[in-house]
Amino acid sequence: MAEDDALYALAGEVGRVLKLQGRVLAVAESCTGGWVAQCITDVPGSSAWFDRGFVTYSNQAKCELLGVPGETIQIHGAVSGETVLAMAAGVLDYSAADISVAVSGIAGPTGGTPDKPVGTVWFAWRRRDGVCRVQRRQFGGDRRQVRRQAVEVALQGILDVCRD
Repeated sequence: MAEDDALYALAGEVGRVLKLQGRVLAVAESCTGGWVAQCITDVPGSSAWFDRGFVTYSNQAKCELLGVPGETIQIHGAVSGETVLAMAAGVLDYSAADISVAVSGIAGPTGGTPDKPVGTVWFAWRRRDGVCRVQRRQFGGDRRQVRRQAVEVALQGILDVCRD
């Protein structure tokens, strides 16, 4: 598929930049279910710049594996800026990575609310040196399309944070 080729090319660029900068990446994924890590590990030699991925689909997993405070999820929801920021911080706490990305969203077709409709996805990128970005996006399309768009934004965001 051409769209898969585009993700592969983007992941390759992420690897090129991370390797050039001597940085290592780790990821935390909810709605993307490991797709970001899959794209990254499709790139030959990714073990030089990719440490690990956490697929924390349930709230319990976010808390247990990444140290997200239960109160954060209770107050703001799993799909929120506060939660992805805590996920991205947890990735750095529980890995040797220099850069992290966290993704949590509502891919559909159910689960949306008026405040957080289907297609709502939150992202956070963190560098160990303190640089941090958080972003909310609203995607259209079916479940696969929402997830694919989220993977693309996650990968592009890594490049952007590397260039900050």
